[in-house]
Amino acid sequence: MEKGSIRNIETELLSDNWYILNKMTFEYEREDGTWEAQSREVYDRGNGAAILLYNKEKGTVVLTRQFRMPTYVNGNEDGMMVEVCAGLLDGDHPEVCIKKEVEEETGYKIGEVHKIFEAYSSPGAVTEVLHYFVATYEDGMKVSEGGGVDHETENIEVLEMPFQEAIDMIKSGEIKDAKTIILLQYAQVNGLVV
Repeated sequence: MEKGSIRNIETELLSDNWYILNKMTFEYEREDGTWEAQSREVYDRGNGAAILLYNKEKGTVVLTRQFRMPTYVNGNEDGMMVEVCAGLLDGDHPEVCIKKEVEEETGYKIGEVHKIFEAYSSPGAVTEVLHYFVATYEDGMKVSEGGGVDHETENIEVLEMPFQEAIDMIKSGEIKDAKTIILLQYAQVNGLVV
């Protein structure tokens, strides 16, 4: 499409209870040059970071399990999700954020992280850009039990499992989280774990 300009943008705040939900009205220039009025709801919860921790020698990865209400109300019977470690940036640089999240959620204090890319999570309705990372871990990096921080009511279970088991959990439908599937498949395609 050669066109695609927008004009006359108006923003109406619908909610700022947890994060920000706006109704955006605007005019969009179609390919034929005509202008079309459109309206969209845009949810802004901030940007985030996600990471796959892997141990090539052991052939394992570290994942988490926690309750996710949005999945519960949309067909996930118990609301539990198996995921990679992730969190919102909350003003931090993505690398700083993900190292902090890893320690809080999994109990591992990691050093070097490798950013592989960034992507919009759900561009039709959510502003979030997610920064994707991978990093190696060793048993000696474990400094606590993890589980998240109490004031965030996360209640996170830490899972260390064989990489192939995690891949099989995608196939069986036990892992349904997009960021987790993306990072596990990245590791598989790039031979990070045997």
